[in-house]
Amino acid sequence: MSKATRRQFLRGAAGTTLALPLFESLAAGKDTKTRPQQRMAVYYIPMGVVRKGFFPGEEEAVLPKFVGGIPKAATIARPVGTKAFENLTPTQEPLEAIKGKVSFISGLDRTYKQGTDVHAQCGSCFLSSATLESVTESAFPLDRTFDHIVADAIGQQTPFSTLTLSCNSHKDNKESIHFDNISWYGTGHVTPSIRDVRQAYRRLFGTQARGDFRDITDLVLDDAKELQRDLNKRDQDKFEEYFDGIRSLELQIERLEAMRDEIKSANIGIPADSLLPRGEYIRAMGDIMVAALQTGLTNVATLMIGPERWDTPNSFESLFDKPMSHHKMTHSPQKFINELLQIDKFYMQQYVYICQRMDSIIEHDGSTLLDNTIFTYGSGLGDGTTHQYNDLPILVAGGEHLGIKQGQHIHVPEDTPLANLFLTQAQLLGMELNSFADSTTTVSELTL
Repeated sequence: MSKATRRQFLRGAAGTTLALPLFESLAAGKDTKTRPQQRMAVYYIPMGVVRKGFFPGEEEAVLPKFVGGIPKAATIARPVGTKAFENLTPTQEPLEAIKGKVSFISGLDRTYKQGTDVHAQCGSCFLSSATLESVTESAFPLDRTFDHIVADAIGQQTPFSTLTLSCNSHKDNKESIHFDNISWYGTGHVTPSIRDVRQAYRRLFGTQARGDFRDITDLVLDDAKELQRDLNKRDQDKFEEYFDGIRSLELQIERLEAMRDEIKSANIGIPADSLLPRGEYIRAMGDIMVAALQTGLTNVATLMIGPERWDTPNSFESLFDKPMSHHKMTHSPQKFINELLQIDKFYMQQYVYICQRMDSIIEHDGSTLLDNTIFTYGSGLGDGTTHQYNDLPILVAGGEHLGIKQGQHIHVPEDTPLANLFLTQAQLLGMELNSFADSTTTVSELTL
């Protein structure tokens, strides 16, 4: 195998392959002056957040009663402008370790188009938010989503132009596809998401069988040992860290599958996936996404943490002694306020875990994977109880080598569209884009 090929893959028995990150030792002509790839990723949480736990100044606000309509909910007035992102709210506390690498943007809104369910539209249109007049063949303001718009510019040379992952492996499809998908090729054309960690692993890293074959790290071990002899010390360390990470992911997948098989054989009467540890499932999907970005299999990825308005319960390990339905609890916040706050913080902890994984991966120029990735956390609802479409919970991590100024809390003027943030990100990624969806301008405070 030539060094040019080895820079991308290890090969083993039964046609298995393992994608590799870029090693400067094997770079053609030893030219390591090229900039790392630009990447974009999205972490979508369902059902909004409990505002008093997430938004500063709302800690003492009275809990709202459930509202089935689509109001523009009143929020605590905050001065427009920018300040240091220092005083973290209870839900934001996990960000303490990375707060210099993340910014909080509050005040961003979306427009609701009458005629569809609030949850269906908030999930399916989060990355689209087309103008109300531009889409006539659907009740949803849903057009080609932002991940595909970006992939048209930075994803055409990668094996996967986009990677679409979901942490909903339940088979009881109670809702339409609009509740459970944030990535769309275009109006009415959903991007199928990968929901099973083993399936995602096989698709990305080239192993097609289970049982008869060993894990892929065993199958390519001979080629790995041969490759290491060609690497300098820095790349050897980088290789060992990456290879150990893939081994760890394999063990994590095996553990989840063994747990699922054990639950099924026990015939408990609850869907097996309801009893799987939710955080471990999310982290495994996050690890797969990070590895795909690290190795150049894709430059654009979305990770939907859970579906909208899907009442099948989930096991939130370390939080509750039985599976709980996030959506049902949002309808009774007075009764479940502590549980809802715990779930919000739990999802934030998983986001921070993925950020830290990205920040631990050193690129060939000394920057980190997080420095070269715009990684957005967000939801299509500002609050799951009121169903409000204004003042959404939005964070942007990373991207400092792409021109993002981090460590800020930016509160934008009233009626600022969420699409303004996406337009800003597109321009930071080098795209000559003057508008996106219902954008009006960029969020200039986010850029250096």
